[in-house]
Amino acid sequence: MAANGRPVITLSTEQNQSTEQNQSTEQNQATERTQAFGATATSGVLASVRIDLASGFLAPGDQIVQERLSERYGVSRAPLREALRLLESEGLVTHEPHRGYFVTSLSIADLHEVYRLRTLLEAEAIAGAVPHLSPADIDRIEALADAIDEASSRADLGSVTETNRRFHFAIFDASKMPRLIRLLGQLWDATDAYRAVYFSDPANLMRISAEHRQIIAALRAHDTDAVVAAHAQHRSNSAETVGAAIIRQGPTEGNRARTA
Repeated sequence: MAANGRPVITLSTEQNQSTEQNQSTEQNQATERTQAFGATATSGVLASVRIDLASGFLAPGDQIVQERLSERYGVSRAPLREALRLLESEGLVTHEPHRGYFVTSLSIADLHEVYRLRTLLEAEAIAGAVPHLSPADIDRIEALADAIDEASSRADLGSVTETNRRFHFAIFDASKMPRLIRLLGQLWDATDAYRAVYFSDPANLMRISAEHRQIIAALRAHDTDAVVAAHAQHRSNSAETVGAAIIRQGPTEGNRARTA
């Protein structure tokens, strides 16, 4: 356990090398992503910050050093400030006078509320989605599960996080309920900064893979109740791990300045 209360993940030499390569690749991708939208466009910066939150590069309680992030994304400070204001309105970052922006830390009460709402809304999305999923759709969903496993083998947590979200929303999107999907997106965003803790544990990655296969099997059987149940177990395991991370972290003062 590290002094800051976060778990220490021990990696082999090969995994460390892989992680370093992935971090370098992620920084290059962050720059390319923001530049693709234009040097002054907020949308590209916003996408990059979201990915850094989801991958754990920006962790709960971290101070956001704008100068370093501007350099990381290859943009000026203006679009970054606008992106941070948007994220503040969503509750993903907080602003403290004379101190700047910090990644929001959740309380256990926050977590329980988020997962309770997810339980209700995801069940509705699944019920609406299952009748519309064709065998080809399910094949594409299974290909995403395969991609998650492949990224896990490379310890590429950024890809695991991004592809895991695509896997689940490929199911939810089939419900054809855009307002519901937007609400689910906001709920997922609320816990993205903690999801990296979940994906950092190899045991969790193995369990995730098995649970994804259970979901796919239920989809192929067009058994809505089984898909809902498989998702419920999957979500419960995630909530338990994220809750433990919040408890370990404890009250945060945002005392770790995150640099690129």
